[in-house]
Amino acid sequence: MEQITGTLERIIFQGEESGFTVALLQEKQKKDPTCIVGNLPMVQAGELLRCEGKWKMHLVHGKQFEVQECTSEAPADVVGIRKYLGSGLIHGIGPKYAERIVDAFGDQTLNIIDKEPKRLLEVEGIGRGRLKKIISCWKEQKTIRDVMIFLQGHGVSPAFAQRIFKTYGSTSIQKVKDNPYALARDINGIGFLSADKIASALGIEHNSPKRIDAGCEFALTSLTDDGHVCYPVDGFLATAAEMLQVESKEVESRLDTLAREGRITLDNLADIAFIWLKPLYIAEKGIAEQVARLQKNKCFIRDVDTEKALEWVQKRLHINLAEEQETAVADALIHKTQVITGGPGTGKSTITRAILAITEKLTKKVLLAAPTGRAAKRMAEITRHRASTIHSLLEWDFQKGGFKRNTQSPLDCDLLIVDEASMIDTLLMYHLLRAVPNHARLILIGDINQLPSVGPGNVLKDMIASEEIAVNNLTKIFRQAKGSHIVTNAHKINEGEFPYLGNEARSDFFFIDKAEPHDILKTIVSLTKERIPKKYSFNPFDDIQVLAPMKKGVIGTHNLNHVMQDSLNPKGEPLFFGGGQFRVGDKVMQIRNNYQKEVFNGDVGKIIRINTADHELTINYDDREVLYDFGDLDEVVLAYAVSIHKYQGSECPCIVIPLHTTHFKLLYRNLLYTGVTRGKKLVILVGTKKALALAIHNDEVKNRYTGLKQAMINH
Repeated sequence: MEQITGTLERIIFQGEESGFTVALLQEKQKKDPTCIVGNLPMVQAGELLRCEGKWKMHLVHGKQFEVQECTSEAPADVVGIRKYLGSGLIHGIGPKYAERIVDAFGDQTLNIIDKEPKRLLEVEGIGRGRLKKIISCWKEQKTIRDVMIFLQGHGVSPAFAQRIFKTYGSTSIQKVKDNPYALARDINGIGFLSADKIASALGIEHNSPKRIDAGCEFALTSLTDDGHVCYPVDGFLATAAEMLQVESKEVESRLDTLAREGRITLDNLADIAFIWLKPLYIAEKGIAEQVARLQKNKCFIRDVDTEKALEWVQKRLHINLAEEQETAVADALIHKTQVITGGPGTGKSTITRAILAITEKLTKKVLLAAPTGRAAKRMAEITRHRASTIHSLLEWDFQKGGFKRNTQSPLDCDLLIVDEASMIDTLLMYHLLRAVPNHARLILIGDINQLPSVGPGNVLKDMIASEEIAVNNLTKIFRQAKGSHIVTNAHKINEGEFPYLGNEARSDFFFIDKAEPHDILKTIVSLTKERIPKKYSFNPFDDIQVLAPMKKGVIGTHNLNHVMQDSLNPKGEPLFFGGGQFRVGDKVMQIRNNYQKEVFNGDVGKIIRINTADHELTINYDDREVLYDFGDLDEVVLAYAVSIHKYQGSECPCIVIPLHTTHFKLLYRNLLYTGVTRGKKLVILVGTKKALALAIHNDEVKNRYTGLKQAMINH
């Protein structure tokens, strides 16, 4: 191998997961920098690198040095130190402060930061707050280096090493040695398979009880990712054994121990043995108990003459209720718990307004909620009443790590109406019901033909199927909705019929026939950037949303986001992150619930500031600014294109959906129906009629194993 030495001039690319790096190295006595490539996860601009490897010729980029081994030293000269500190390595020091610090201390800068950090107060602009941040980060960087070296020696990628350090801090090495399988529970993104590789490197036996126990939990968690709350034991044993590459009897022998430790629950459904993760078993039983509790207790809202109330409310709101709408409103004035379900244009919003108008004459203690911020906002606009997300309604307790509102501290309401209830998964429904006071009335409104919740369960459908709760199923489409092709086509799709594709100029539903994925991509970019904004005056960021069935491929969300970012927001200094990049002005989505920041899975916002000196990025969500540390950015993705599942509960003036047979694994009727019903004013499908037909005729909704229906019947 050959050897080159020089100062790292600039990092061109660095993969978050792999650590693969493309950078420029400035060798002494050379005019132009050398392009180096290789697995260099921890290098920083300004460092002195000694690289061993070989030269190669890249077809596009020319001569490169492929690094096999690399050692780094802190920079010794002023130029290198300035680059090193200005690279963003230390929170609180960006290019501006790096310049000032190096001007003040010259080639002694790094020694002063390490040994006499208080002298940084001599530098203009550095106060005690910034100094504290710099000292803390400098110590952290020294520790993280040791952790990184240990973890990478055991097959952990740089990105995961950073997450492990963020969670465990200076105890990272000891924690990983004690129980590498804990990583799968504690570190987001590290699953059992990654933890298993580390465990193997540490010498943990293939059939160790510790490994099998962790594998059982992982297998069950994987099944919940597919929507299952529980699973037949026989099927589970086969799944877990195959995944662990052990005999099924070895898995079976650990189940009783796991049950005794409270990690799983074993029970029967219709004489078949099933297995649950313990919290999900408690949640299903709890939902049944809470519904029974509400139905058993008397309502505080006084009884009214429903006939007179219906007559009054129609005059008050200047509406004429159809027979099934009148029945739904009347039932809402009688029952303690009720489900109202129906597709678009069936009058769910009108019924909600009528129920509210009558109830507010009887009590002022009324609460409205929805699973997402956008759904709550839309509910507030329709009813002209304040509506909250379920999470904010239940109030997260940061000290205890749970919701403040529960059976001991219930919500202060006589009526709670929850919209988009089909989106509520098993755990969230359990926590919501626990917070409803004994005397209150609960109304759940939703469309059971939409996709089920992202989380495990099929709660609304199971509640209806149990026949233990009052249900109003709305089927009539109203005259004003009949004029919309979005509404009529949504119902056609739901009934397994081919939608009307007349494409008249005044229509709100269009189909653009394109056979090749690259042509579909090109059309979508043209539509979102020029054609739709020009014709309808829609804002490309706020009024148009692309929804794709898949993540991968030419017309998957990953590639669509990359191409649309370059089309709609090409300017600005990019922040490279996880193999992609963020820019000021980018449309982004939160992909995990973050109670501390009060942003939740599916919330869409816009990046308004990137502060490289302090490693901070600010996102605006509905006029609320939320600050992110760069270390939290794995919670955020570009949102020019998102999955239909992620967009449940939200609406947008214009929806654009690519449809192609390459999506065949995910072309389901309820997926297409859900996507189409997200559009308020305009829906455009781009793709092939064959793919459209595949989706319409595929009504085999993926079966989810749940125990809720049985729990409600048995309670």
